[in-house]
Parts: sequence; structure tokens; C-alpha cells
Amino acid sequence: MSEAAFAGRGDAVAHNDEAGTTKVVHRDGRNRRAVETRRKVIAAAKAMISETSTAPTVVAVARRADVSVRSVFQHFGDVESLFVTVMDSIRQDLVVPPVGSNDRPLTVRIASVVQGLAEVFDKIVPLRVAAGQFAGHPALIERGLASKRELRAATFEAFAPEFGVLSEQAREELADAIGAALSLDAWVVLRRRDGLSFERATAVWRLTLTALLAHRFAAPAAE
Repeated sequence: MSEAAFAGRGDAVAHNDEAGTTKVVHRDGRNRRAVETRRKVIAAAKAMISETSTAPTVVAVARRADVSVRSVFQHFGDVESLFVTVMDSIRQDLVVPPVGSNDRPLTVRIASVVQGLAEVFDKIVPLRVAAGQFAGHPALIERGLASKRELRAATFEAFAPEFGVLSEQAREELADAIGAALSLDAWVVLRRRDGLSFERATAVWRLTLTALLAHRFAAPAAE
């Protein structure tokens, strides 16, 4: 069977040259170019968000990535889809420190939890600020809720001995309070609105978390 008979199958397409000869052109090169274009667009958008804390326009991203505007739209459809993809890429780049053993002294665990959260949040402050432009986007809302659930689970794990002696209602209320006080939005306020250094902001969070735990355990354990 001739090569032409396989045209259109797998990763090959038929192509007739000027002499009328049928040749098989593999898609591999085209796919590699598409993957590289996508990578360049995402990298350009990530860099621009990091530098400006705003969601860049498709035209600006295309210019930064040295690709056509049409190429950007072919891969992402609109700027919202591009932003969601960039957010996922940044989240994948993050290395979340392990919670660590919960049998360590409470002060050590408080310092560890605060340091880990602060290091992660500080890397995504520009992304969070930029995301305000798409606050109602379903995909961003979904990812935000997923992150909150993950942080809540990490809180229960880190402070399992403390939560274990509380009633169910008291546990939920304490977790709610910690989640609100040590949220990404709260970190943005400390670092951007109040202009605190990383060291001062983490000191505020250590004090806040210590106070929340002390207040909860100063009250009766069963309510």
C-alpha cells in the first residue's frame, strides 16, 4: 500500500506539491510549534501579572510572547480563559510546605503554619490582585473555594490535638475564624494596603493565630 493511502491517518496529512506528487506531511512539527506557542503565551502572561498585578490584554501578551494575536485566541479563546490557565499554571508551580507533625509544641506549629502560608501567599499576591478583574468568573470562584477547603483541612491537621478536645460547633467556629484571619485576601491587605514587610506581616499572623487559639481554649471546651 502506498504512503498516500495512509494520508489523513494518525499524525500525517496528504499534501500535493507543484509537480502533483502526493507527499505525507507529519503533524509533529505543527504540534511542537503549537505547544511552544502556548508555552510562550502562558509564560508572557505570568511575567506580566507578576510585574503589574493586573490581567494583561491579549494584544499585550501577544507582543510580549512574540506571537500573533490570532495565535493567542486560537489557544485560549478569550482573556478570561487565558487568565484561568495562567492561574492554574502558577498554582502548579507552587511548592506548599508540609504541615509537619502535630505532636510538636504549639508555638512551633503556629510559627510553621504561618511561615508556610506566608511564603505561598506572597508569591501569588500579584495574581490575586489581578484576579479582581474577573471576580465573578465561575472557574476562579471554583478554584478559590477549593483552596479554602485545602487550607481548612491543613488547619485541622496542624492543630489536631487542640481541635480534638472541642465540640463540633467549637471546632467549626475556630476553623472559620482562622480561615478568615489567615486568608489570601487578609495577606494582600497586610502586604499591599498596609505596606508591611514580609517579616512584620508574618509576626502579625503569628500573634493573631496565637490569640485565636488562646481565646478558644480559654472558653469551656464543650458548648
